Amino acid sequence: MDVPDLAVVIAPGAPAGPSVALHSEDRNFDRLERLTTGFDTVTERVPDDWQEGHFPPVVATIVWGLTGVAGWPQTHRAPGTDTAIERQDQLILAEDGTPWIRTDPMVDVNDDDLRWHHASRPLVDQLTRSGVFPTPHPSGQRPDRNPVWWGLAGLSAGLAAATAVWWWLRSRGPRVPRDPRGPRQQLVDL
Repeated sequence: MDVPDLAVVIAPGAPAGPSVALHSEDRNFDRLERLTTGFDTVTERVPDDWQEGHFPPVVATIVWGLTGVAGWPQTHRAPGTDTAIERQDQLILAEDGTPWIRTDPMVDVNDDDLRWHHASRPLVDQLTRSGVFPTPHPSGQRPDRNPVWWGLAGLSAGLAAATAVWWWLRSRGPRVPRDPRGPRQQLVDL
């Protein structure tokens, strides 16, 4: 059976960036794998509020993929060069700082098959020190975003969109007629 060889970590506020792709050769990929695997068939009991969707904020989302989906006899994978999404894990820190992993083993199926388990605090700390996960805010809450930065980001996106539309409309303007070409000659083999 083929196993994921790509992890895309979406973690706003992480030093490595809001999202980072880790491949199987990366040391942090191995750490992520140890943090999130081995719990596929069991789920640990969590507070009822968490089951209802009222759990602490998600620190990071990890989407696992299988790359090089390109050949059945050799890889047991369908032909093509696509990446297949295998599962999704989310890192959540409880109020007391205990790390939890919330796993959706089949992302492409809209069901309530979600699995919870405690995570290794040392592995979470290693991934935080390496910049994959964000450093927890001292109050336990995420820092508020500065509205000025949101405004500048929106303004930049708007200007980029307006520029793209302007160039598109400019390219659709009246066409300059070309000089008529002379008669074409064709060689005929008799």
